Amino acid sequence: MAVKNRFAELHDDITAWRRDLHENPEILFETYRTSGIVAEKLRAFGCDEVVEGIGRTGVVGVIKGKETGSGKVIGLRADMDALPINEQTGLEYASKTPDAMHACGHDGHTAMLLGAAQYLAETRNFDGTVVVIFQPAEEGGGGGREMCEDGMMDRWGIQEVYGMHNWPGMPTGSFGIRPGSFFAATDQFDITFEGRGGHAAKPHETIDTTVMAAQAVLALQTIAARNADPVEQIVVSVTAFETSSKAFNVIPQRVQMKGTVRTMSADVRSLAEKRINEICNGIAATFGGKADVTYHRGYPVMVNHEEQTEFAADVARSISGDCSEAPLVMGGEDFAFMLEERPGAYILVGNGDTAAVHHPEYNFNDEAIPAGCSWWAGIVEQRMPAA
Repeated sequence: MAVKNRFAELHDDITAWRRDLHENPEILFETYRTSGIVAEKLRAFGCDEVVEGIGRTGVVGVIKGKETGSGKVIGLRADMDALPINEQTGLEYASKTPDAMHACGHDGHTAMLLGAAQYLAETRNFDGTVVVIFQPAEEGGGGGREMCEDGMMDRWGIQEVYGMHNWPGMPTGSFGIRPGSFFAATDQFDITFEGRGGHAAKPHETIDTTVMAAQAVLALQTIAARNADPVEQIVVSVTAFETSSKAFNVIPQRVQMKGTVRTMSADVRSLAEKRINEICNGIAATFGGKADVTYHRGYPVMVNHEEQTEFAADVARSISGDCSEAPLVMGGEDFAFMLEERPGAYILVGNGDTAAVHHPEYNFNDEAIPAGCSWWAGIVEQRMPAA
């Protein structure tokens, strides 16, 4: 693997940074310790500018090349937050924080981008400016959106932006990418069925909300099976079902349901929202009850830009010799907000044969660090080559 020699030299240091972050995970926007460490290291590396508090607890570092005549500015983004999971790895550097764990590898992403930032600040062998972006709250908080809403792209004149995620099941240090829609839009719904509660022995005197809700759980599956074009990707999942009664002999007045919708296009996303409302209100009316449906739009579809995707794949090939076509992913990724603002691409780096992300036994594979760091550096040096 043609990784840069400097990252082989820095491997132990970057691994130590990563394991310290793993041991001290922070959730959503509460990345105060992590953000402080990132900012301290960027200043120690000699970045030309380091700004904290972008998107609440995000950090931005600016590194100017030996030449800046090209006027090009590239953003590189890593996420910093952990998940509300109790770790079960048994590692000596396992999480010391109850109900918090780096179960998605953001500790690895942060450490790899720090390693790349150190190298780029040392060498500055490029013509332009690189902006390293350390983002909080990727896991459901929309930190990427908040950094964009803080004016990050315009403030530093970012023209293109690139992101990376580790991927269990791919060979360690290998790469995968795809143009166009890549990660799904992630929406949520809350549904409340209201009826008339009563004695379970006298169902004729009630308007049974459990019957309504049970019908709805099944009927919602027809959105994918009978409403969406079969070639489109859509998932509709009911994930919570709770009644207002806990007694065995009481028909509840109310049933609440929650769930998620995953789609790969704006049209199918709108279709799902429309049909959830129609189906639930129709079922409620059929049984003489009422339905209250709230649809929450979350992260949009993450769409890789074609030119930047091919370039990112070329950089990956220069490191590992190959870059596979990645699968469509029905999980969400709030790098989507940055790709809505600027052209760019998101790539997967192999984590090897490890537990899946979001699993309590997952751990980022430190052997992927040289490849990941080399890709970050390669994006800058090959996109903005020095004369």
